[in-house]
Amino acid sequence: MRADPPVQLPNDYPEIRAGVRALCADFPPEYFRDIDARRAYPEAFVDALTRAGWLAALIPAEYGGSGLGVCEASVVMEEINRAGGNAGACHGQMYNMGTVLRHGSAEQKARYLPAIARGELRLQSMAVTEPTAGTDTAAIQTVAVRKGERYVVNGQKVWTSRVQHSDLMILLARTTPMAQVKKRSEGLSIFIVDLREALGRGLTVRPIANMVNHETNELFFDNLEIPAQNLIGEEGRGFRYILDGLNAERAIIAAECIGDGYWFIDKVTRYAGERVVFGRPIGQNQGVQFPIAEAYIELEAANLMRFRACELFDAGKPCGAEANMAKYLAAKASWEAANACLQFHGGFGFAADYDVERKFRETRLYQVAPISTNLILAYVAEHVLGLPRSF
Repeated sequence: MRADPPVQLPNDYPEIRAGVRALCADFPPEYFRDIDARRAYPEAFVDALTRAGWLAALIPAEYGGSGLGVCEASVVMEEINRAGGNAGACHGQMYNMGTVLRHGSAEQKARYLPAIARGELRLQSMAVTEPTAGTDTAAIQTVAVRKGERYVVNGQKVWTSRVQHSDLMILLARTTPMAQVKKRSEGLSIFIVDLREALGRGLTVRPIANMVNHETNELFFDNLEIPAQNLIGEEGRGFRYILDGLNAERAIIAAECIGDGYWFIDKVTRYAGERVVFGRPIGQNQGVQFPIAEAYIELEAANLMRFRACELFDAGKPCGAEANMAKYLAAKASWEAANACLQFHGGFGFAADYDVERKFRETRLYQVAPISTNLILAYVAEHVLGLPRSF
């Protein structure tokens, strides 16, 4: 039998929570409201997180980071969202470097990780998704062809976030044609792209306007040259490397959803207790109480699954099912909390000054990305329940 570690209680890590809350107190709702209205990037907030070392939580101490686990990193992201912020602006800096840490060469780790930890380099972007492939990652058509001491890249990516606010980017491209591999997932490789050198020299970025203030883009590669030394790990094993980091990403995203959920619950509970209609607080009505209570119950359950996934990951144990279920439960719980919060604020829920509509839009994203709820259900059906593969 697998001897699993005990699940941490949600109120653990008080020092981390207090530290992140203190930093977030310097960035009140008005700050994020203004950023959202201008569709801007929270540079000052991200810089403050970087200086405080929070975004280097997962980088080992030998490279200048905190050497913490995904449990602790998830608490950082949770607290940002619970304070009314949006961790989506910077979460890539937290987990994208894991590809370098787990699969990069000693030279790559020494070159990049200390600078990332110090905040001198930002690695916030990962270019994987393509317009014609979507979540069928093995079907990507962006190619990287080896020519001497460089690779030449051609193709297109979509939904690649934070490119304008990154120095480096992780790129997945096909290095062996699909017709020449036994499995569709073979022949894919991962590279580090130095965006400072690539932009305008084979890489074109086109921003995508979207519902959320989430800076994301289409990328076009036209004979972009990447030094061969920027290949991460072995050529052709990139698909496996990408999968290796997805569990951490999903657990951390789950924590962000949980932070959103608690924000919505706190917001609507206060409002329902204070808002008087027909001579009584609206929170006295069971029609108001029950949806809020139900969202809270689901949120608490999702929180436990989040910690379960994080602890298994930190222990080096298989956690694909737990990470996927944590993300599913947390995204669902935060969305139900968001609906209750918006509904019971009535018209005021649509007013920007209340921040509900902003957070409503932000948390809706996680029903779709970074993996849709239906794909999680398909994963559990196949890999946990043993049902036939559906796609």
